[in-house]
Amino acid sequence: MAQLNTATVIGPARSFSNQLLASLPPALQQALAPSLATVHVEVKQMFHHQGEPVTDVYFPNDGVASITTMLADGATVEAATVGDEGMLGFEAFLGASPIAQGDTLLQVPGPSRTMEKMGTGAFRREIANHPVFREVMGRYTMALVSQMMHSSACNALHPVHERCCRWLLQTHDRVHADTFQLSQEFLAIMLGVRRQSVTAVAGALQKAGLISYVHGQVTVRDRKRLEATACECYSGIRRQADRLRPESIVGTADLPLG
Repeated sequence: MAQLNTATVIGPARSFSNQLLASLPPALQQALAPSLATVHVEVKQMFHHQGEPVTDVYFPNDGVASITTMLADGATVEAATVGDEGMLGFEAFLGASPIAQGDTLLQVPGPSRTMEKMGTGAFRREIANHPVFREVMGRYTMALVSQMMHSSACNALHPVHERCCRWLLQTHDRVHADTFQLSQEFLAIMLGVRRQSVTAVAGALQKAGLISYVHGQVTVRDRKRLEATACECYSGIRRQADRLRPESIVGTADLPLG
C-alpha cells in the first residue's frame, strides 16, 4: 500500500471543498483551520487499519475512499464508501480511544488527490468546544451507520449485478463526473465476489449501453437505466444521506459556535 505523504500544501486563507467543512459557518471554519492540514493522497493509500487506533481523521476534498471489513479467511467486503460529503475515522466521534472497525483506503482518485487531515485529539477537542461542529458530525455519523446497515443487507440479499449498479451510482454521485478510474480487481473487492463475476457483470452493463469500461476507466452512459437496474439500497442510502445533510439541520444557525 502507498504510504501517507503528510507534506502540507501551502496556500492562501482556507476554503474547503469537503462538504462537511464547507457547510460550517465561516467563523467556525476559521476556528478549525489551524487544526487541519491539507495532505496529498494516492490510490490504494491506507488511512486506517482494522483493529488499530485511529490517530487521525480525514475529510476528502474529492475522490472516493472505502471502508472494508476483512474476515479471518482473508475475504474482504465493502462496509461503506466515503467521498467529499464525509469523513474518514468516524470512530473518533464515538469514543475517546477509537479503534478502526475496518480498513480505510482510497479507491477512486479525484482531481486534487487531497484530503484535510486532523489529529484525533484535536478533532475531539473541537467537537467538544463547538456545538455546531458536533451536530454536523453526529448527523454524518448517523448517515454513515445507515449506509453500513444497507450495505450489510445488500451484500447478503441482492444479486451482484444490482449491487454493482448501486456501487457505480454511489461513486458517480461522489466524483461529480461521468468518467472515473476503477479497476475490476478493486470493484470485485468492494462487491465481495471474484473478478470473473465483475467481468461478466461489467460486460453485460456495457452491452446494454448503461456504461462503458475501457482500460480501468468507467463512463456512465445511461444514468436513468442504471438507477432502474440497481437494488433498492441505492435510493434508501441516498434518501437517508439527504435527510441528514448538514444544510438540512433545523436550528443549527441558533447553536453557539463554541
